[in-house]
Order: sequence, then structure tokens, then C-alpha cells
Amino acid sequence: MFKAKVKAEVIKNIIDIASPLVTEAKFNITPKGISLRAVDPAHVAMVDVDVKASSFEEYKADEMEMGIDLDKLGGIMKLANANDTVSLEYDEDTNKLIIRIGNLVRKMGLLDTAGMPDPKIPNLNLPAKITIKASELFQGVRASEAVSDHISLTATKDSFELFAEGDTDVVNLKLPKDLLLELNTPEKCRSLFSIDYFSNMVKPVKGEEPITMHLGNDNPIKLEFDFTEKNGHAVYLLAPRIESE
Repeated sequence: MFKAKVKAEVIKNIIDIASPLVTEAKFNITPKGISLRAVDPAHVAMVDVDVKASSFEEYKADEMEMGIDLDKLGGIMKLANANDTVSLEYDEDTNKLIIRIGNLVRKMGLLDTAGMPDPKIPNLNLPAKITIKASELFQGVRASEAVSDHISLTATKDSFELFAEGDTDVVNLKLPKDLLLELNTPEKCRSLFSIDYFSNMVKPVKGEEPITMHLGNDNPIKLEFDFTEKNGHAVYLLAPRIESE
């Protein structure tokens, strides 16, 4: 059993967070809320999303799995404004998700979850922790996209630096500790990442909202943030690009 009412914005947030990595996802439904975890086809990045039942205006659920085509769900949600209330109900007889937006009813066929894996989050020891306003980070990422296909991120005890170098141009965003919301690292940490992936991970975070990065040396980056008034939490992992000698 699954029956819920929720602001359209909450569903749109989940789609915005997961869809850059995967087009299909297994939603794990429990009485406490909804979660999904998925790895992109290239096995470069992973997403873990958790939305508490308190995000919903109404929420009743048993433990179950739903395989959802995110492109299809995204198309349906384009019919709703952010503040519209959307009703969701699982129809066991037809294995469909019934979505109601105002007077509109859409019955969406669900995917078989048998072939969808449950990836484990690796236990990473990442010494550096940086918390920054999303708008600040996104400005550096946007500037870097025009210059290179990868960026380096460096944390020291005193500053955080984003650096991109192309054939002719260079982008550098360096923020001292007092301009960051948090900076904590016992040593200098630096890793290189694909800008396409990194950009997609930063985009769902709005404006002045904080985004936290956990960084090591040539290690994956762990990037996390809250959404829907802290009732939702998202974590991304992104493998590093290793520089060739």
C-alpha cells in the first residue's frame, strides 16, 4: 500500500537530483519515507536520496519497491506548478502509480525492479570537509565549463580552491576560510573531477543553500545537501580523474 499527497516541488527535487545520473530508479518505500540509490551506467557516480514522510502532506505506506521511469515522471510533473499538491497512489491490481494533479489523472506503468541493483555506499575516509553556499560554488563551476572538461578542487587549512585550465584560458575560484561556512582539514587535499558530472551534482541546490563536500587526495568526492526544508537529504559520490604522468 502506498498513498500520499505532496507538493509538486518535492517530487521535482527528487527527479532533478537523480535524473542526471540515471533514467530509471528503484524507489524504496517504507512507513518512514522514500529513498533511492543508484549508480550511473559508467559507474563514475552514485546518488543516494532520502525523503522523510514529514515531507508529505499525507503519507501512508507499507514496505515496497517501485521501479520508476524518471523521464516519464518528469514529463508528468511539468504539468504541475511547484506549489500544486500532487496525489500519488499505488494500484496493486494494475501495478500502476496513479498520479493526480488537480482534475488530471495519469496512470503510469511501473518498471520491474528485479534487475535494479541495490548499490552499497563505500566507506571512504575523506579528511577534508568544506561547506559552501551553492551559488558561490556554482559560479565557479559555470565559469569552468567554458574552459575545460575537468576541474581540480583543493582544500588547505586556510582556503578552498576550484581551478580549471584549458588550452588558452584559466578559471580560478579561491575562497579563504572566513568566506566559507565550514572548512576543516588536517592536511592539503586535492582531486580532479569531470566537470559535466560535478556541474550536474551542484545544479539541484538552490541559491544560498549550503552544500558540503568531503575531499581527499585523488579520492572520490562526497557531496551532500538537504532539500525540502531539511526533510530530504541527498548524497553524491563522484570518482576522481587520475592525472596521467
